[in-house]
Amino acid sequence: MKKQKVALVSLGCPKNLVDAEVMLGHLPADRFEIITDEAKADIIIVNTCSFIKEAKEESVETILEVADFKKNGNCRKLVVSGCLPQRYQDELARELPEVDLFMGTGDAPRIVELLDADLEGERLPLAVGMADYLYDHTTPRVKSSPFYSTYVKIAEGCANHCSYCIIPQLRGTLRSRSIASVVAEVQRLVAEGVKEVNLIAQDVTAYGADREDGARLEDLLGELVKIEGLQWLRLLYAYPDGISDELIELIASEEKICKYLDVPLQHVDDSILAMMNRRVDQAAIRGLLDRLRRRIPEITLRTSFIVGFPGETESQFERLLDFVNEGHFERVGVFRYSREEGTAAAELESQVPERIKKSRYQKLMKAQKRVSFRKNRALVGNTEPVLIEGYSEETDLLLRGRSIRQAPDVDGQVYVTAGHADIGSIVALRITDSSDYDLIGEIVES
Repeated sequence: MKKQKVALVSLGCPKNLVDAEVMLGHLPADRFEIITDEAKADIIIVNTCSFIKEAKEESVETILEVADFKKNGNCRKLVVSGCLPQRYQDELARELPEVDLFMGTGDAPRIVELLDADLEGERLPLAVGMADYLYDHTTPRVKSSPFYSTYVKIAEGCANHCSYCIIPQLRGTLRSRSIASVVAEVQRLVAEGVKEVNLIAQDVTAYGADREDGARLEDLLGELVKIEGLQWLRLLYAYPDGISDELIELIASEEKICKYLDVPLQHVDDSILAMMNRRVDQAAIRGLLDRLRRRIPEITLRTSFIVGFPGETESQFERLLDFVNEGHFERVGVFRYSREEGTAAAELESQVPERIKKSRYQKLMKAQKRVSFRKNRALVGNTEPVLIEGYSEETDLLLRGRSIRQAPDVDGQVYVTAGHADIGSIVALRITDSSDYDLIGEIVES
């Protein structure tokens, strides 16, 4: 029987990417061939995000674009998976008749069952299942990231219940993998050539809180750093009140753990933080930043902020702007508040007009751009470990890579003006110049 060609388009965050890779892993190789050209695919899967308004719009636009391949390509089945159908299955079924099958965030193991039922003309009564799935080290997975770097999801779901966030409804409550499962997966990935592992979850500091075996993030890291061949271990999305002194000490003392931490704060005004149900205040935030900088002076910190939260006054925004101008963070992501139905914040009065959100977004990004430029300039003259990823998009005469200070996909890059190294290698690079977000340097011969 001829193999069916499958192409996947994955949108949204790295957690979504891992879901997509697990979904592809469940497709038997004797029946399905995974390709990258949607025009030649028999089956196209769009793995969606619906975290905020812009993500929903991008997902719908992508679905409509890909649907054209049913008319002008080989596509016979269009599958939409992930957060969008988990949230809006009924509405999507009405509005997008081009789609043959909808799958939720927990349906990856059912993909063959669902495809077979659809191909046979059977409509399952509930195609979108419960958001209760959690993959482990035995789960098949088709890695789509570069051979030297990957993401490993250590937990799924979230129990924080921030008032603006829809994630618990899309992905369920916190479900942590066992330490042994995560270690086994990382061991296998490193044996396959991975050098950088980025640990992800909705909140990595909550890891293990749901388990009866007492597992903690600190215990997990203690086991992972023992893996021979693993060079960079990076933590993404750490809730501020979960960052213990023990975790800080681990980051400081363990060579394999990148001196890098992504700590989404969302705001610094105490009233806004309380309405967001964030469990921290500005004093706690400043205390945490002081502890991090004192124990790990070279640490790179990333955060995200929301502007235009319901009721945010000009003075409260100015308080946030002043905080950013103080220069606490090397990297900052800014989001305009998105009013998501089903969240507590959507019911709050005093919703901020879009024009004001946009203005505040621009002011905050401009402020951080100045901070980022200043911090990058301070690195000139330093020698830093850099992971070589390929060639510049502008010219194949320049190698490009990422410093240990730069996470994949969200941070800047390093451009190499002298020296040569293989893709996937980690080299010493002397920083000779910088821009707002990128670094420039020369490989230092050992």
